[in-house]
Amino acid sequence: MAFFNRKDIDSLDKIYKINLINSCSGFKSANLLGSISTEKITNVAVFSSVIHLGSNPPTLGFILRPTTVPRNTHKNIKDTGVFTINHIWESIIEDAHHTSAKYPDAVSEFDMTGLEEEYKGNFKAPFVKNAPVQMSMKFIEEIYVPSNDVMLIVAQIEELYVEDALLKKDGLINLSEGNVATINGLDTYAIPKFKQQLSYQRPKKV
Repeated sequence: MAFFNRKDIDSLDKIYKINLINSCSGFKSANLLGSISTEKITNVAVFSSVIHLGSNPPTLGFILRPTTVPRNTHKNIKDTGVFTINHIWESIIEDAHHTSAKYPDAVSEFDMTGLEEEYKGNFKAPFVKNAPVQMSMKFIEEIYVPSNDVMLIVAQIEELYVEDALLKKDGLINLSEGNVATINGLDTYAIPKFKQQLSYQRPKKV
């Protein structure tokens, strides 16, 4: 088994280290965040850091790298207070990954890929059309993490759209039935398959 101590990690080639540390935590969620600027220019970007924070209220978060360079998603969220989260599915992986390319503010990634905008109700930010799970999000707060110079963006689910076939009687969203992707590291995608759903566990009698 390969072994790395902290000294080894610090001395690694930059790209090797980035790939190693980004993949050692395990499979991550694969999402497209949709937003819109005050000038009505849309933006869509791939994120692998969306996490569940709580169910009451229904709250999610994601990690944002330092804003020392322009971050259109962050600016749009702060300016408008809203954005969408859309699960990436198998047939759009290449287009979804291309949204990580750094385009100027005036260029929408929707125009540079095969991804399509979709608007629902009165919500201002664009959804990704045909995404099996879509969420409209309201910005709550951002929490700076000085140890790594990143920010945790906290937002509340305002609306949740789920393909009927994926939603089970107990409320589970079976993502594998929608061919929903995960990200391994920075640029490697996988399509996980359902294995087993286990019951709530209680301590065994001793």
